[in-house]
Amino acid sequence: MRELDAILFAYDSAKKERRSVVLATVIHVEGSSYRRAGARMLVDEFGSITGAISGGCLEGDALRKALHALHQNQNRVITYDTGDEEDAVIGAQLGCNGIIQVLFEPINFNNVNNPIEILKHAQAHGQSVVATFFHLDKTEKQIGTTCWMEERGNLNGLVNKELYNQLLEDSAIAVSQKSSLFREYILKSQKHYVFLDLFLPPLKLVLVGAGNDAQILAQMAGFLGWDIVVIDGRHTHAKEDRFADSCQVIVSKPEEILKNIKVDERVVFVLMTHNYNYDLAVLKHLIEETDSKYIGILGPRKKYDRMLQEMNKEPIELSEEKLAKVYAPVGLELGAETPAEIALAILAEIQAVIRGTQGSFLKKKEGPIHQKKNNDFKQVIID
Repeated sequence: MRELDAILFAYDSAKKERRSVVLATVIHVEGSSYRRAGARMLVDEFGSITGAISGGCLEGDALRKALHALHQNQNRVITYDTGDEEDAVIGAQLGCNGIIQVLFEPINFNNVNNPIEILKHAQAHGQSVVATFFHLDKTEKQIGTTCWMEERGNLNGLVNKELYNQLLEDSAIAVSQKSSLFREYILKSQKHYVFLDLFLPPLKLVLVGAGNDAQILAQMAGFLGWDIVVIDGRHTHAKEDRFADSCQVIVSKPEEILKNIKVDERVVFVLMTHNYNYDLAVLKHLIEETDSKYIGILGPRKKYDRMLQEMNKEPIELSEEKLAKVYAPVGLELGAETPAEIALAILAEIQAVIRGTQGSFLKKKEGPIHQKKNNDFKQVIID
């Protein structure tokens, strides 16, 4: 289950039982931290926590701050400096050296546009952007999470009319750049800081093959919160009781696979039927007809070379661009031997491809671990 799904589930349970809750959101980070902007956790009136805003170092104090915000019934922004060794709360030589801004928002269940209802809408509409307003001056009113932009380009929720067009424009930029953004709007000499949080649908992993190794791969992908589809031509293997309830299991001929799946850049494939002809037939369709960024093929390099030779005999366009999305043999080189180790290598490679990294050792990386793209506040003066 994805963290956001767990938060929404906890919210629904609290709402049903009328337990007051507070949403804590990391809205900006300078320097290093375990979690980046967009990390969230839900705290109820009894101190139960769902989600996380750090690796554990902030949660204790954040719990106290959340309950205080709940008692006051008002939004609050708290600054944590993990590089300050004199800080009695978190300065115990953590060594993170980051400044983390966290927004605490008590939730009004009767407000149909409360922050968590907005998150629900954003999650339900695939690619979307959530706007959260705050102020770095703690004496100013903290507006909080107010609206979201759906994929079709409409802003929904409570939107300042004078900021509407600029919000719409910047949300579209976030979508096009595939990155969350930070803005400092200046309207009538007033500053409005906003975190535009880009929401992407969960990655969909399509396992072409329902063998025992696919069971393990599906289970491990489930821990990552990915959507999983298992497809096989064998009724004896493609059975729902062999996979988790969250998996979609389909019996299909190779040429009919794409009839069951809407493919975009958030859909990846791993061919692992252990049936050469079935995998080849599927690969022909995926190469020609999909926009997937990743097609992994289990098996030795000789298998893939043979596939290329056979496809070259047919009227199939095998451009460098199309072949670049094929990963064969599948997986990062981790020295994997067991099915679980192989699954780990495959999932790590998919993660690297989707995130646009090389999957190398962090010890060899120069600079920060986390991507710093669009982390600065861009100032926009609105007439």
